[in-house]
Amino acid sequence: MNWFDEALHIGVTNQGYSQRFQVLREVCREKSDFQDLIIFETPAFGRVLALDGIVQTTEGDEFIYHEMLVHVPMFAHGAAKRVLIIGGGDGGALREALRHPVDTVTMVEIDGTVVDLCRQHMPGLSAGAFDDPRTDLIITDGIRYVAETDQTFDAIIVDSTDPVGPGEVLFTEAFYADCKRVLAPGGVLVTQSGVPYFQRSEVTNAYGRLTPNFADVGFYVIAVPTYVGGVMTLSFAADDAALRIVSERTLSERVATAGAAFRYYTPGVHRGAFALPPYVSRLMR
Repeated sequence: MNWFDEALHIGVTNQGYSQRFQVLREVCREKSDFQDLIIFETPAFGRVLALDGIVQTTEGDEFIYHEMLVHVPMFAHGAAKRVLIIGGGDGGALREALRHPVDTVTMVEIDGTVVDLCRQHMPGLSAGAFDDPRTDLIITDGIRYVAETDQTFDAIIVDSTDPVGPGEVLFTEAFYADCKRVLAPGGVLVTQSGVPYFQRSEVTNAYGRLTPNFADVGFYVIAVPTYVGGVMTLSFAADDAALRIVSERTLSERVATAGAAFRYYTPGVHRGAFALPPYVSRLMR
């Protein structure tokens, strides 16, 4: 019997705790110019994508992460027409963003191999999103893109790996400053900020690096089974504090107008996700 042992929490593993997946079949394995990629089949979660030994997404529970990563900022804004996704090569965030009446979704992914292999071996994640005429897929460095582009966006969604390897530069104050520059007035930025039980510094660092650039910075939490460690935090940054406290009634009206049904996201879940456990809120310093 083959097993995949995740490498992210190796320090925790040394303390007697780890996450592992039974591997029914290795679907593909490739080393790109940036990272080692593997897609494998499991009995519990279907196909799993891992980069440099760290689980990125699974067919089984991806909907939780992608729905909350995308719909919280999109419904909070309420009228986003131009959306930028940094990372997200599996296509799940792109799929969810296109469920809104957007004009364009620009997706900037540094590693085209991730896009190609996920489209081939995990096509349900993107569900045809890469072929949507509103999609503008750019294979380049997201850092360079936000530093150089003259376009502006209503919502920026950073669907990055953890701050190791090629994803590390997407957690810097300089990157957040460039994101602020290309946000249209009233815009919102959301990024993933790790699992706070094991990755406490990610919340603290994100808060410290976002606050010089945005008038209002907060976090919301989600529970994704394969992001081991309880809840996961997502950063929410804007200059309009009202975006973080949109009423459930207004959110419900926006969801009804969109005419979409979700597996995890609801207006109530949206509102409740911003109610942080004390051990998480204490990390905002």
